[in-house]
Amino acid sequence: MYNWRDMTEKQRAEVLQLRQRLGQPWHGPPHGLEKHWHHISAVCYRHRPILGASAERMAAFESDLLIQLAPVSEGVSAWCILPNHYHLLIQSVNLPAIRKALGRLHGRSSHDWNTQDGRQGRTCWHRCLPKAVKSESHRWATLNYIHHNPVHHGYATHWQDWPFSSARRYLESAGHEFAERMWRTHPLYDFGKGWDDPDI
Repeated sequence: MYNWRDMTEKQRAEVLQLRQRLGQPWHGPPHGLEKHWHHISAVCYRHRPILGASAERMAAFESDLLIQLAPVSEGVSAWCILPNHYHLLIQSVNLPAIRKALGRLHGRSSHDWNTQDGRQGRTCWHRCLPKAVKSESHRWATLNYIHHNPVHHGYATHWQDWPFSSARRYLESAGHEFAERMWRTHPLYDFGKGWDDPDI
């Protein structure tokens, strides 16, 4: 399984260069009081690290995910790809189109990964949950939760350490002082409790 913590500084630099070569898009942090924001979470079957088999797989999935969502959304403000699940903060007036795009992506990635791993017929994805974002404060808490997820799960010490996330660009765009203020103003409390249980 891909594990950032066990990599050397040289290996980490190579992974970051891989992400940059793929040209990850960036749409900016949340702004305004627009409606139709959603927090989408998807998990590998039984929380197995199928997605995290390699840095290349995670980078390619991250790129494909953002490319597939671009035509059916008004923007992806935050994302985080972990070895066994991912989170998105997305703005869209057409949730059925989002579901359809993710369904196609999950089907295609399952086929490709099972072929690569010699595991034809394996179930790769278990569920995909969209949750409506109810307020501006909820939106900022969601962004904080998504960027904090690699730290929460022990994959990284700081947000910007994890390569498969929008956190680094968010911090560069918004600034550390602003990000810290949003972290204090919109705390996580029990955000994600129950969903992020590895036994689910």
